[in-house]
Amino acid sequence: MTDDITTDLACKELVEIITDYLEGTLPERDRARFDAHILTCPPCREYVAEMHATLRLTGRLTVESISPGARDDLLRALRRMKASSTEL
Repeated sequence: MTDDITTDLACKELVEIITDYLEGTLPERDRARFDAHILTCPPCREYVAEMHATLRLTGRLTVESISPGARDDLLRALRRMKASSTEL
């Protein structure tokens, strides 16, 4: 039996599980598939690098450093995004 860990991880799935990957909570088998995929997929490798950079930058923000208006705008935008994604 051949166990090819790269066969069933599509770019779309990578996007769906990247948070678990970055937080270190992805199960070992999925992490191996993720690592194998980014070795062979330059766009996904770039996406992962961008997510790392984003986390480094946003990690410096605290709730207190965001104005109430900006927080409300962000929450409204996220709610609109969620509503539009469920309409599909």
